[in-house]
Amino acid sequence: MRTRTKFGTGWAAVVVSAAAVLTVAASPADAAAGGSGPYPADYETSSSLVNHTIYRPSTLPSERLPIFVWGNGGCAANGTAQINFLREISSYGFLVIASGAPNGSGSTTSSMLTQSIDWAVAENARSGGKYYGRLDTSKIAVGGWSCGGLEAYAVSNDSRITTTLIFSSGLLNDGDDYQLKRLTKPIAYFIGGPSDIAYPNAMDDWGKLPSALPAFMGNLNVGHGGTYDQTNGGEFGRVAVLYLKWRLKGDLGAGATFVGSDCGLCHSQWQVQQKNLTLGDGTPPSTPPVTPSPSPSGNPGCTAAYTVQNQWNGGFVAGVVVTAGSAALNGWRVTLALPGGATVTSVWNAVNTGTTGTVTMANQSYNGQLGPGQTASFGFQGTGTGGGASATCSAS
Repeated sequence: MRTRTKFGTGWAAVVVSAAAVLTVAASPADAAAGGSGPYPADYETSSSLVNHTIYRPSTLPSERLPIFVWGNGGCAANGTAQINFLREISSYGFLVIASGAPNGSGSTTSSMLTQSIDWAVAENARSGGKYYGRLDTSKIAVGGWSCGGLEAYAVSNDSRITTTLIFSSGLLNDGDDYQLKRLTKPIAYFIGGPSDIAYPNAMDDWGKLPSALPAFMGNLNVGHGGTYDQTNGGEFGRVAVLYLKWRLKGDLGAGATFVGSDCGLCHSQWQVQQKNLTLGDGTPPSTPPVTPSPSPSGNPGCTAAYTVQNQWNGGFVAGVVVTAGSAALNGWRVTLALPGGATVTSVWNAVNTGTTGTVTMANQSYNGQLGPGQTASFGFQGTGTGGGASATCSAS
């Protein structure tokens, strides 16, 4: 179920205004000069790629540059709106192309991301050009923040794309879920935690990904605005560099930031989830995933841990983690006893029966099977106060 209470048509106005604020905050005068990487970077434009901003190391290194194309927050056509963040990435040896001219105005479309890829591939093949043979066109990532994340989804089925990065975004309508079903390349989500307006939709998308797709989910409790305008893009800049170094450059040390039960982000301020992740060519995570048995034996019990993730005057967001017992589950059901005055208004990654008092939450078709000790999570938004609820779990 796609939540719409705090999301939906109003989101476009929210992200556009947020992008306008960050455009001012991330002006070139405020940017960290060159980024923190070994190849100080800056931006340029090209007459053959109008209405785009190209970030590159000031001196091209001997190594070929992988490519990262970016959709801005609010789908704003300002290629320097997230300059600190994008220049930081480029300083680690990437060609980064943002939709929109430097300090530009207007709106972008997903086709501009495709134009960025087309241009980079053509420039790499253009004899006499400065990028001739200097780009690694076999390693291309697409990403975007908020509305720009929706643009990244829209082109993620391009066969040239190696991986997709979604920052504080999620599909707005269930009718767009086909974009999830067609994903075949690794994807990573970097979300601003429960206070991020995109959080419910991002978590809904996470639960609907193809079962075998390699995927990473990281939540940092900074809200929808992220850290793009901080020095070197802040924490989002740091983890984006590491993820791209892993996926586009094969850096297994960087990959260890995201893979396994002892990953670099697993014991930090980030809240981490992983699906089907391995390091390099088949190197398994430190705790391999368990395949559920079709005929569970032992005690097919489960537990449910309830937490209030965000509370405001008149409403709240809560999350529940279901953990299988000593045997595999083919399905689960959580019974919630809500406090007086609390009403469920929207749910993701579960199917609810009832909205007040005693409410039952059952698994969706894609998250019911759990191996012994494995977990699944769901969440919901409600009115009233979330504190004081209790949760019990049973196999179904």
